[in-house]
Amino acid sequence: MSLLCLLILQAACGLAHSTWDNCGGYCGLRAMPYDYGAGAYNYYGMTRVVGGSNVQTADWPWLVSIQHMWIPDTGHLCGGSLIHPQWVLTAAHCFTDVSNISLVYVVIGATQLTQPGPGAQVRYIRQLRIHQYYDPGNNLKNDIALLELDEPVLCSPYIQLACVPDVNLRVSELIYCFVAGWGATTARASSSSDVMQEAMVHLIDLKLCNSSQWYAGKIHTNNLCAGYPQGTIDTCQGDSGGPLMCKDTVADYYWVVGVTSWGKGCARAKQPGVYTSVQHFHDWILVQMGASPYGSAS
Repeated sequence: MSLLCLLILQAACGLAHSTWDNCGGYCGLRAMPYDYGAGAYNYYGMTRVVGGSNVQTADWPWLVSIQHMWIPDTGHLCGGSLIHPQWVLTAAHCFTDVSNISLVYVVIGATQLTQPGPGAQVRYIRQLRIHQYYDPGNNLKNDIALLELDEPVLCSPYIQLACVPDVNLRVSELIYCFVAGWGATTARASSSSDVMQEAMVHLIDLKLCNSSQWYAGKIHTNNLCAGYPQGTIDTCQGDSGGPLMCKDTVADYYWVVGVTSWGKGCARAKQPGVYTSVQHFHDWILVQMGASPYGSAS
């Protein structure tokens, strides 16, 4: 058996909903049920990351704030998703200007960054793993990274794990999708939001997203597009690395189907948010976690 196969088998031990979990055997569960009736959310009544309003405590319990000691105010650098008690999924481009990873830390279980609350935990970075073919000069191709935390996070009502989809999930059929984060709430804002914001978005067909009046060929096959044709609702600066989350078509849990990567401006018409497809990199995630010299995901 090849070394690659052994690593994948090692990392795959204990998979739950295609995630790696020692937090009770569940992933992708929110603290309370939500009504997704046809009239529950619309373009104008739903909260928005750009110009949006606050989420409730523990609404997205796997969303983390990646922070840097030298960033003023909240320290927020990027978002991320807790996919294992010791691993965070995020975007590679978040670390372009980070020369010393020891200055980076992760806040888990917080909704308001200046007042994280008793449910929040802080972890430092044991190692950063950026995709070996990440290409910032080619429209952020393969924009994905993993952070191994210095010690495992303890799950609680404020902290849960995200579900990572494998190849069997039909992502295009998912209807109720959301983005969330502490990014800018207006397109030209100079600072991130103190309180987590959320937005309901729609997945947009890649052919349409890549058409001449939209992104004109800049979208890769391992990307996803999400938002609205008319704009108005979108992720923005500071939301990078955070999750694009879609509710399962049958069960009550959510899949992290995308990592917030880039977009032209914020909330512009025919310029929706562009995300790295997590499903596309499922095996890469498994291998990276299983190959850790500090302990596998099992």
